[in-house]
Formats: sequence, C-alpha cells, structure tokens
Amino acid sequence: MMRNMSEMAPMEMPETLGVIAGRGTYPWQLARSAHAQGVKRVVAFAFKRETEWAIEKHADEVVWLHLGSLGALLDAVKAKGISQIVMAGQIKPTRLFSLRLDGKALAILKTLKKRNAHTIFGAIADELKAIGADLLPAYCFMETEMPAAGTLGRREPTEGERADIRLGAHVAKVTSGLEVGQTVVVKDGTVLAVEGFEGTDETILRAGRLGGAGAVVVKVAKRGHDMRFDIPIIGTRTFKMLKKAKVSCLAVEAKRTILLEREKLVAEADRLGLAFVAFDSAAAEGP
Repeated sequence: MMRNMSEMAPMEMPETLGVIAGRGTYPWQLARSAHAQGVKRVVAFAFKRETEWAIEKHADEVVWLHLGSLGALLDAVKAKGISQIVMAGQIKPTRLFSLRLDGKALAILKTLKKRNAHTIFGAIADELKAIGADLLPAYCFMETEMPAAGTLGRREPTEGERADIRLGAHVAKVTSGLEVGQTVVVKDGTVLAVEGFEGTDETILRAGRLGGAGAVVVKVAKRGHDMRFDIPIIGTRTFKMLKKAKVSCLAVEAKRTILLEREKLVAEADRLGLAFVAFDSAAAEGP
C-alpha cells in the first residue's frame, strides 16, 4: 500500500532529496510538494532544452546537464551527497535518436538486449544504487494527486463510453506489457490508436484524424509496472490535445496515474463537456 510521505516516521523523511528533472511541470511540482512535506533541501539535476526553468524557483540547488551525459549526472549526484533521488518528468522519445551519449551511457546501452523505458531506467537505477543513491518511487510526495476510482468531473460517461473504457483498458494493459505504450483510443468498440514511440499527445491527435469526434482515451500503468519511473501522468498539455481531437471521454487508472494541477484539469473537462473518470484496474481484466 502506498503511504503519503508526510505520514511516515520522521526518520524516513529525507533531509535532502535529489530530483532528476525531465520535461513538463511535474519536476517542480514535486519539488514544491517535497518542501511542503518537510524535505529541507531539494537538489535538481536538470537537462538543457528539456527541463522547465521553473525548477530554479522550487529547488534549492539546480545542476544543469546535457541530456545523454550519464557520467556527469552520476558524478553530480555523488558530489552533492544525494542518498535518495526521484525521477520526475519526461524525456521526449524522439530525442533518443539525436542525443550525443557519453561513454557511460553507451556502455550501459551495449549491455541491454532490449531498449525501452523499463530496461534503460532500470539500468540507470542500478548505477545510482552503486554510488549510494536509492531511486524512490516516482509518486513520492505526489500521492494526493493520484485519484481514487470514480467520476472526477461533472459529466458521467455514457453506457457506450463505459464499454469503450473497458475495451481500452483491456487493450492498453496488453500492449503496455509489450512495451508498446500506455494509451489506447477507442470509438464505438473500435480501437483507433495505440500509443507508439510518438507518445500520448501525438497518439490522441492521430486518433482524432482517423475517427473524428467522440473517441474515448484510456491511459494505464502496465502490469508489474516499476513505479520508480515512467509513471502515467496527465497534465494541461494533454487536455489541449483532447480538445483538438474532440475527444468525449478520458479514463485513467485509479491510484496509478498522477494528475498535475488536478483542479484545473477537472475544470477544463467540465468546460469541454468531457467525461473524466478514474477506473479501478479490475476494469482492465476484460472487455
């Protein structure tokens, strides 16, 4: 069972927290929440052209690095005396093909038979562990942003949308287990799009082009998901894509998805007339 860090014994609350900060608002929101819950010092390891400059406001120290410089990251983590660290935010998938990787990163990749989020980030977690830094679950300090099952906005899903949610959840659990993606878009019982390398936002837009208005977007965490990294996240940018694609319903897996600026998301869902729900993982057991 996940526990809110604020409810843990004082000895379990880290005095210093490292944050490996990727794209979006998640890194600085996590830093802000960690401070609010009692962490005295937050050190962010940020990436040029990826991390938002807002991290400077919410972290006590920021070390700016080039994406792909794993050796420099490990050296910086060790130099700052970090023993507990969190991965927060995304790295744009297509950047993986344009990076200049340092020798440490190249050496790790050569050891991997399969290259996906689980294997790559898992290998990085092992490297962090080797220098004395434990990688904490990505939801730490953000548990309150992970909704329980239920309708989040004003509008309840229609019976047709509920059927599409069940189908989408089932398909997404299968495809995510194959490292394909965590998002599936369904309309009237037809799977329009499965998330590929392009990421969630582009998947939604692709589904809109294929099926037009009225689709249902379903996002899950894969079975056996390592919650230290690559946790499903929904933010305001995703809602912009939902609007462009004229999606009618968004369903996320309860207690396994982080909603950034939740109140804003619910307000926007209500403004758009979008059914916004969190479903129990049992809904993914079959259509």
